Amino acid sequence: MWRRAMVKAGRPPQDPARQLARAHQILDAAAELILRWGYDKTTVDDVATQADVAKGTIYLHWKTRDALFAALLRRERVLMLEEVRAAAPGTLREVLRGLAGALLRRPLMRALLLGDNEVLGRLGRQKRESVTTPVLTSAFETYLGALAELGVVRADRTPAEQLVVVSSVLYGFLVTQGLLPESARVPDDRLPELIADTADRALSADPPANGVAADAVPGGSAGRADAVAGATRVYLDTVEDVARRKLALSLGVEESAT
Repeated sequence: MWRRAMVKAGRPPQDPARQLARAHQILDAAAELILRWGYDKTTVDDVATQADVAKGTIYLHWKTRDALFAALLRRERVLMLEEVRAAAPGTLREVLRGLAGALLRRPLMRALLLGDNEVLGRLGRQKRESVTTPVLTSAFETYLGALAELGVVRADRTPAEQLVVVSSVLYGFLVTQGLLPESARVPDDRLPELIADTADRALSADPPANGVAADAVPGGSAGRADAVAGATRVYLDTVEDVARRKLALSLGVEESAT
């Protein structure tokens, strides 16, 4: 999955595949400890012990504790996007359902979105934007703009306004779950569909053509569906590329390992 190499400034890479595997071994250990004890109680010594490496080895990869855990959150975001792409969504509704489901299956991402200080502590306050950037920011606005031109989302709102709607629906459902007594909560496996349905209904054009006739799109209705699927692929390509680049910076990645 991780076909990239670690490159340290000032010296040539030595067995980059092994260095990369070790970096992910350390991140695996960090993730387990944060979920068990919380960020504020997890030390570099703890991570080194859990990962079965020397403390100094961790500092060969990251100069600070915060840099280590920032890399962990960036990796979580990439894994979340990989999961969404694996389902090959072709519509806005499918994208929203996939993002919500992948987020719910990643405890660190969920904690980050909800500002769970027991899990992420100071790191959550510093890095909260990581859960949405770039998933629900400028790339998503561009995606919504493309869908508006195709007549499948409302044109009476700006993409920025539509983004606020999506963010509010996602955040609102998750926060409400925590406020309700357990007996009144919706099962987690139902939440993605409820989130996607609510947001899609709020964003979608009514009537669907939104003033853009099907025959105005090359290929008619089928052409519109193909164009929507194409815009969806572009969006997912863009956000995953940005997420991978940010992760690469956190890992010191420069080239693919063979």
